[in-house]
Amino acid sequence: MAKSASDLPSLAARKIETLPQPETQVVIDFDDNRAASSLVGPYGQNLALVERRLNVVVDSRGNHITLTGTRDACDAARRVLETLYAQAAQGHDLAPGDVEGAIRATLAQGTLFAFDPKSKASTFEAINLRKRPVRARTAAQDTYIQALKSHELVFGIGPAGTGKTWLAVAQAAALFERKEVDRIILSRPAVEAGERLGFLPGDLREKVDPYLRPIYDALYDLMDSRIVERALQTGEIEIAPLAFMRGRTLTNAAIILDEAQNTTSMQMKMFLTRLGENSRMIITGDPSQVDLPPGQTSGLAEAARLLDGVQGIAQVKFTAEDVIRHELVARIVAAYEGIPQKPAVQKA
Repeated sequence: MAKSASDLPSLAARKIETLPQPETQVVIDFDDNRAASSLVGPYGQNLALVERRLNVVVDSRGNHITLTGTRDACDAARRVLETLYAQAAQGHDLAPGDVEGAIRATLAQGTLFAFDPKSKASTFEAINLRKRPVRARTAAQDTYIQALKSHELVFGIGPAGTGKTWLAVAQAAALFERKEVDRIILSRPAVEAGERLGFLPGDLREKVDPYLRPIYDALYDLMDSRIVERALQTGEIEIAPLAFMRGRTLTNAAIILDEAQNTTSMQMKMFLTRLGENSRMIITGDPSQVDLPPGQTSGLAEAARLLDGVQGIAQVKFTAEDVIRHELVARIVAAYEGIPQKPAVQKA
């Protein structure tokens, strides 16, 4: 069937829209050689990540960087590099997660972070620790840090790799260092992920160590190891298995309940009612990784539903878009959640 004359303009417009953008080049010069070196990363790994994720070619010669690609891709890459350079110039060590977070924000928002041209730095929230500052890498993390600073009870809910536990530990460590709390209390339910570990020898700390290893790793990375060891010995950092929390009132403490999706309804209610004067409670969990027996309701899911909108309680929910652990982790989480994925590019 022949096309009418009225159809021709729309067909032409659609044809024009599908034409590829011409390649362009953007040249960036950075003044601070040390910050530029941090921006490039060891063996150019940060620039390689920008190349791979934004489909541009990055050529680095000292502090002189040339971007080649479509106009939109080069503009996005330029904003990523300029913001990361600003962070490096202020003394922040850049890790691949910082680069990935900057790229994610660019792709999701179209513009990178809330950017102050005078300070040349991201305005995302940061948690200041003696060892080093911990800065939000995504909009969800920024919201999470704001909630941690302004609320006494915070739920961090979402998939693995979004920084829920990491930032919770950072906030607890910051409160402890500033003497706003006297101790840090770490807890999680002792539920194995589909395995039976059997009898674990040793004292209480040694028995629960395998379950709390991710929190330990974060503590040692964010605080001086000698301070952590001494605080563990004196009880200023306390390991409190969830099963032994009943009857306690936790005052002057930063309390973290990790892997909360594996609590029962009664356990969660019991834990929430332990909150005492001058304490902060942070509850993290991934509702998609429940290891409870079939048919048993997750205490985290129930608490999130019942406490939604309650004054003084914040809930921050992360998605696959907020995963910063590794770009493959984000794709894995998205695949399990049924989110359509872009087809892999086939190389000749």
